[in-house]
Amino acid sequence: MTVDTRGPIGASTMERVWWREERFRFWAFQIGAVALVAAVLGYLWHNAVVNMERQGIASGLGFLDRESGFEISTTLISYTPANSYGRALLVGLLNTLLVSAIGSVFTTIFGVLLGVARLSSNWLLRQVTRWYVEVFRNTPLLLQLVVWWDLLRISAPGPRQALQILPNIYVSNRGLAFPVAEWHEVYLWMFAAMLVGILATIWVARWARHRQEQTGEQFHTILAGVGLVILLPLAVFLVAGAPLDLDKPALAGFNFKGGTVISPEFAALLFGLIANTSAFVAEIVRSGIQAVSWGQTEAAGALGLRQGQVLRLVVLPQAIRVIIPPMTSEYLSLTKNSSLAVAIGFADFMSIANTELNQTGQAVEVITIAMAVYLTISLLISASMNVYNRYMALVER
Repeated sequence: MTVDTRGPIGASTMERVWWREERFRFWAFQIGAVALVAAVLGYLWHNAVVNMERQGIASGLGFLDRESGFEISTTLISYTPANSYGRALLVGLLNTLLVSAIGSVFTTIFGVLLGVARLSSNWLLRQVTRWYVEVFRNTPLLLQLVVWWDLLRISAPGPRQALQILPNIYVSNRGLAFPVAEWHEVYLWMFAAMLVGILATIWVARWARHRQEQTGEQFHTILAGVGLVILLPLAVFLVAGAPLDLDKPALAGFNFKGGTVISPEFAALLFGLIANTSAFVAEIVRSGIQAVSWGQTEAAGALGLRQGQVLRLVVLPQAIRVIIPPMTSEYLSLTKNSSLAVAIGFADFMSIANTELNQTGQAVEVITIAMAVYLTISLLISASMNVYNRYMALVER
């Protein structure tokens, strides 16, 4: 007598096949999605290559070594029209990084002040900041940049009638001209001393936090940090004999020679980005402060702390944990919005890339480079803010 072992359970087990396994379906969907995206990108790239060959446009990055042939008004490194397209892109990248770095610093300072003022008990201050935020948040940034640019160009006099606001500092429709120090090797040592001061400040901050946890006594970390960062380079400067030779601007023809000039385009872009982004930062700071329980403020007041101390020692340290994540988005927006400089004639990375695209016809390559550059900058900003966010996060026990 033969016994059939394929009962309901056995039959169910034998019917399970590998293509129905959850692990197989998971990897099949992942691989299929990647393959689909790769196929679409390959198809688009093939069409682009075929069309460029049909129009006699050579593909590749060889054009970066060719002579650019156009001038750039604002440069942080030496550049002439005889330089290559690659160096022109480097000049534009440095201009973009300069605007983004300066804009981020002043946007943070101005935005925090506006956010605190939005909650002020002073009615006039509260209403002025409220309308500032509403106006700059609800009008297009491009329009604001054009307004700033027109104001700086139209309201300022010509170079021959330039306003001397301070000794050797002039304002005209060509920009702000001011003296700069001529290079001396001691400045490199001053920079090294400043880095040492920053590292020492970090160590002092950690020591002060550990000391406060152990004894409850506070230490003036901010004053010590300012002293270390400023006094150490100053001491190096004085020991070296205080070498300071200024290259001063002087009117020559229809423009200033010597010193350095901040162009109206650069100033308009910087002012516009700061004014617009700080309005968004102000709302982030306001919401972060209001996220802190009111009982914290009342408890701090009951201990005898003044209003400024309550804000600095109790409210902001807790609010910053709410503020950091959305602030990352604002820093990213400021950096990417700097590409609107093309509308007012400032030579940022996107403006120079657009010029090279029109001259060479290498649209695919130039756009790919631009996307890669902005993606890299954005990822670096996000990574830095994520590190800072983890540092400020509360550690659960």
